[in-house]
Amino acid sequence: MPSLRIAATLLAGAALGSAQLNGTAPFPNSTYANASDPNTAAGAQSFRTSPPFYPSPWMDGSGGWAAAYQKAQAFVSQLTLIEKVNLTTGVGWEEEQCVGNVGAIPRLGFRSLSDFNSVFPAGGTIAATWDRGLFYQRGYEMGMEHRNKGVDVQLGPVVGPLGRSPEAGRNWEGFSPDPVLSGIAVGETVRGIQAAGVIACTKHFIGNEQEHFRQQGEAAGYGFNISDSISANIDDVTMHELYLWPFADAVRAGTGAIMCSYNQINNSYGCQNSHTLNYLLKGELGFQGFVMSDWQAQHSGVGSALAGMDMSMPGDTVFGTGRSYWGTNLTVAILNGTVPQWRLDDMATRIVAAWYYVGRDQINIPTNFDSWTTNTFGYRHALVGQGYEQVNYHVDVRDEHTIDIRNMASRSTVLLKNVNNVLPLSGKEKLTGVFGEDAGENTYGPNGCGDRGCDNGTLGMAWGSGTANFPFLITPLTAIQNELVANNAAVESVTDNWAASQIEALASRVNNVEGVAIVFVNSDSGEGYISVDGNEGDRNNLTLWQNGDTLISNVSSLCNNTVVVVHSTGPVLLGAYANNPNVTAILWAGVPGEQSGNSIADILYGRVNPGAKLPFTLGSTREEYGTDLLYQPNNGAGAPQDDFTEGVFIDYRHFDRAGITPVYEFGFGLSYTTFTVSNMQISSHAAGAYTATSGMTSAAPTLGGNDSSTAYADVLFPANITRVPLYIYPYLNSSDPAASTSESDYGALASSFVPAGATNGSPQPRIAAGGAPGGNPELYDVLFTVTATISNTGKIAGEEVPQLYLNLGGPNDPKVVLRNFGRLSIQPGTSATFTADITRRDVSSWDTVSQNWVITKYPKTAYVGTSSRSLSLSMAVPL
Repeated sequence: MPSLRIAATLLAGAALGSAQLNGTAPFPNSTYANASDPNTAAGAQSFRTSPPFYPSPWMDGSGGWAAAYQKAQAFVSQLTLIEKVNLTTGVGWEEEQCVGNVGAIPRLGFRSLSDFNSVFPAGGTIAATWDRGLFYQRGYEMGMEHRNKGVDVQLGPVVGPLGRSPEAGRNWEGFSPDPVLSGIAVGETVRGIQAAGVIACTKHFIGNEQEHFRQQGEAAGYGFNISDSISANIDDVTMHELYLWPFADAVRAGTGAIMCSYNQINNSYGCQNSHTLNYLLKGELGFQGFVMSDWQAQHSGVGSALAGMDMSMPGDTVFGTGRSYWGTNLTVAILNGTVPQWRLDDMATRIVAAWYYVGRDQINIPTNFDSWTTNTFGYRHALVGQGYEQVNYHVDVRDEHTIDIRNMASRSTVLLKNVNNVLPLSGKEKLTGVFGEDAGENTYGPNGCGDRGCDNGTLGMAWGSGTANFPFLITPLTAIQNELVANNAAVESVTDNWAASQIEALASRVNNVEGVAIVFVNSDSGEGYISVDGNEGDRNNLTLWQNGDTLISNVSSLCNNTVVVVHSTGPVLLGAYANNPNVTAILWAGVPGEQSGNSIADILYGRVNPGAKLPFTLGSTREEYGTDLLYQPNNGAGAPQDDFTEGVFIDYRHFDRAGITPVYEFGFGLSYTTFTVSNMQISSHAAGAYTATSGMTSAAPTLGGNDSSTAYADVLFPANITRVPLYIYPYLNSSDPAASTSESDYGALASSFVPAGATNGSPQPRIAAGGAPGGNPELYDVLFTVTATISNTGKIAGEEVPQLYLNLGGPNDPKVVLRNFGRLSIQPGTSATFTADITRRDVSSWDTVSQNWVITKYPKTAYVGTSSRSLSLSMAVPL
């Protein structure tokens, strides 16, 4: 039998804890005095450690995955060791056409250098529609565009960051700081993407709530000396009731992949954290797909494999080095028994099962674009300049999606203020003055800044790897000009925010002829590898950019009919304008995509009646939010410690608890018509008592032959392969494994770094809160249905979003939590019925002792209204 020895490159971070739980709950009753977790009451604490959980759960085909699982097992059973490793390890940065590629399938991406694709509204913008149908449609149409580019895995949607802090750079990629709104949005998006035949990769798992310090190397580039990535320190209740909640919805929807994050969680890296990956994701949530690393988020070989990671992206340890934690090293780890064959078989099975689950075997569209150039011809292996060929076929995948994008963006626009019904405009105003750089073009062109890394012109997309090339960008100024010229009306503009004299002159003229001034302002953010105006991904504040506050003040001081339009990646400070009588209307239009101008014109001129609602709270100061980012290291050169001491109290939950009146509350949004809410009723459904999942799993399946019996000589580089420099291969250079790994300390005993139980493939206890994708199936039993009558009391058709909130009654519970909603289209003078189910999960709280969901003894109240602060109807929940 081979000795259990492996290269040191695989050892880093492998030991994630000294104790081995072997399938038991990580917080047994005896852990805490009086059966309570002191960290739960006190909030998260610095230097928390993540409890280990091994072995990594193996796929079982539950929750609709049975057919894909059987096909995948049959496929993997035919693979050699080399082929299995090839499936799990990326070939390296810029070594193939997609942003990530493994040796066979899948192809991952695309990123911003694709052309002839659409630019949709951002996640945080579409969330403002509160519309399940639009969540799904956006996902489906994005999925179709990826499919027709020859992409297997779409690197989205995003529910990490959730939005703990309003300044966080990538909040715009996600949906909302509310877990239920995000959960419903991500579930529908996953279903849409995968209905198009593309694997959805929900990200970033988990606690990835800021850009600062997410990577040691990136932080060093900004002058910070830290040894490790930031640790998000999260207590067990907060993890379950807030951050894990939308991931459960994504898993229940069938997401084929999950991307693990850069940050640490309780001082264990996200891609080798056995508690979050093995216990929470694969165990409790019953995730059936594969876990993919974020790019350069892998920090170990054996450690990440045993902790539940299934695919290494892009494959190299650091971009362009040609070194990998897996590849050759994973082959050696299997051969010498350090990583058991069943774990590799499970990795490969999960990857192939996701392929079958979405029907990729029925789709044969080759990759027809290149992530690294828009030129028609280029190098297949861009990193090393080899394989010159046609790499771009310039396939137009947009279909007629731009029509839907315009609709999505307009229906995402929130009307915050409308004094004396100044909106909608007639389009026949004597003079319309358009002000602000955000109304106009980027002088470099819409794609002139790499990965949209600037804030020039109108904000149609924020910055980072989650961006795409615009096929066009309709600016607000263009759309307004088109509107008014067709009516033979006058329109003038000043798009230089610092042209004070010209701004004052035009604003005065508009006021003198009783026209309207429309001021466009923005606030941008993005991913941490790009800094814009000193904002290192995360925003430095919540103020408007490009002198926006001064612009509004200057115009509104001279014009008593000033309409403000805000494009932003999240909350901004608007209190001064909410109370300014000369600011007669305020619109929040988010990050709207390619149809920015047309969509806002549709709202301004009444073709679309606004029905969107805020997906977050707008406060009057930054401090009111109660959470903030960590902008400076707080642990010397060690990993910064980000303590989530606020627990579940973020956004509106914090405002409620602190008794702070927001400028505009979560769920708020006006319409050009009016609505009333009445006649609330609750009906009960017969559902049995909640049953904890019990019993044992089957043993881990080993597929095909005995890989560990393969001779080292049989996995050497084939003589007929022409090696590409720095390309990641699964082969060995030598029949001497020590020489192949090139590690000076190869030979460490496995017992010194492999956690106890990590290689145990025997049947394991099933997790009480688990049992199926999304968790225990009984959590989703419908216990109650709430109905209410929504009446349109105005004179035009409109859409209202009735919202269902619960008070769970406990002393540590938020005042209210969102639990359901609907978007209803109602004709004037008529009514519609709002119907919302309440599931067992909705009325449950997480119990750290039993490691399960419980319905507490406290009385619970249901509320229906039109925002988190406008809840006119309430009834006791008859538990």
